[in-house]
Amino acid sequence: MTEQAFDYVIVGGGTAGAVVAARLSEDPGVRVGLVEWGPSDRGEPRALQVRRWFEMLEGEYDLDYRSVRQPRGNSHIRQARARILGGCSSHNTMIALRPPAADFADWAQRGASGWGPEILLPYYDRLLTHIVPVATEHRNPYLADVVQAAAAALAIPVMERWNDRPYADGVGFLELGYYPATGVRSSSSVDYLHQIMDARANLSTLLSTRVLRVLVDGERRATGVQVRHPDGSAGLVFARREVVLCAGAVDTPRLLLLSGIGPAADLREIGIGVTCDSPGVGRNLSDHVEGLLVWEAARPVPPVGATDWDISIMARVDPASPVPQILAHVPLMTYAVHAERLGYLIPEHAITMTPNVTRPRSRGWVWLGSPDPDTAPLIDCGYFTDPDGHDERMLVAGVALARRVAATDPMSRWAGREVFPGAQVTGEAEISALERAASNTVYHLSCTARMGADTDPGAVLDPQLRVRGVTSLRVADASAFPSLTTVNPMVAVLMLAERAADLIRAGH
Repeated sequence: MTEQAFDYVIVGGGTAGAVVAARLSEDPGVRVGLVEWGPSDRGEPRALQVRRWFEMLEGEYDLDYRSVRQPRGNSHIRQARARILGGCSSHNTMIALRPPAADFADWAQRGASGWGPEILLPYYDRLLTHIVPVATEHRNPYLADVVQAAAAALAIPVMERWNDRPYADGVGFLELGYYPATGVRSSSSVDYLHQIMDARANLSTLLSTRVLRVLVDGERRATGVQVRHPDGSAGLVFARREVVLCAGAVDTPRLLLLSGIGPAADLREIGIGVTCDSPGVGRNLSDHVEGLLVWEAARPVPPVGATDWDISIMARVDPASPVPQILAHVPLMTYAVHAERLGYLIPEHAITMTPNVTRPRSRGWVWLGSPDPDTAPLIDCGYFTDPDGHDERMLVAGVALARRVAATDPMSRWAGREVFPGAQVTGEAEISALERAASNTVYHLSCTARMGADTDPGAVLDPQLRVRGVTSLRVADASAFPSLTTVNPMVAVLMLAERAADLIRAGH
């Protein structure tokens, strides 16, 4: 069995882990070990070219998790999780929206002191990510017409820039993390690691190396991790200062559970010894869930685009809401496999809209069915299970919003017959049933090891991102969110990672 030692061991070289490793290794006096389950993204054009993101889904770099049966949602959703340097930022559309201040105010109100907007928003300006609006040459004329139609139909402003001012409602081409001249994505690996991986002697990147569990000594101090090397051999990687879990909202709680950190009764039930009884581990799972509308295209749509998901519509249902409650993406591609499964025939030339619920109240769960780390985790997304039916109402409202836009000039010149759910489907109950059955994830799983106040028994982390009950162990990824951001969470993950590095340095 091999043994290595570093001052800091970062588990996961994804969106957050690459940032934490890069920032901590700026200090030449410390040694940082970054352990990534997958290979490098360097030399992999599907990961580097943002337009090719869809080729990464359900392929060799995708852990492709599944959810257990959903009594009120779609039980056939595939949950993409990237196993490659850069993680999901090597796997997604690089939509780069700074969350509204109200999101971080909500974090602070939920007990995450020190994470309010006055502290967190300045971290946006520190990001190395190259965030720019969709370039003029990538702006599809069909999408430009959708922007015009949505502004007219919903009486909302056209957003030329989203990230330089507060916003509530709007429509426009998005800001993306990419380099328009080359089409290269500005992933955390590209902009935080590629330039330093071979040049910074105090940073070691252990690729294709899987962490199996966290090592915790008798005093409940995290001392390192047990790993499996690419050749299948076992190893130990010790941390003289801290272990930082950045494995994402599924695999971070999975690792905690495999290490005996979680709800004691659940751990004992599957034969895992309890290191620390932490009832919130794996709980509180939150995700953006999206509906689907498909129209037959009245005329061919040009193929121009940066990612094929280049514009968004954001709108409130309740004017008193501090944030948009519906975020509708308008993709150039048609992903309608769930409608097809229900028996709908999708025409070759189609246009779609996917309204999603920005502030979901439904909560799910990540847990283990076995102590074997090679057994896939169990994921219950809990879609549309919130007691007051908020998420279902927002989904139905999103369908109405999308139909209003499609009926408005100039989008109406592109939208022919409504294929799904179909113009004849008008009752709210029928709309809800069909939309829930064909709903899909927006791949924004979060909140499964959330931070919160000392008085909150469900908070896995304190506001310093430290795992309660175990010293020298922190979490820095989307699982630490107290609540899911209104918009795509990638920028929030990057900002959290930057702040995590500051907190870790300040602690030493």
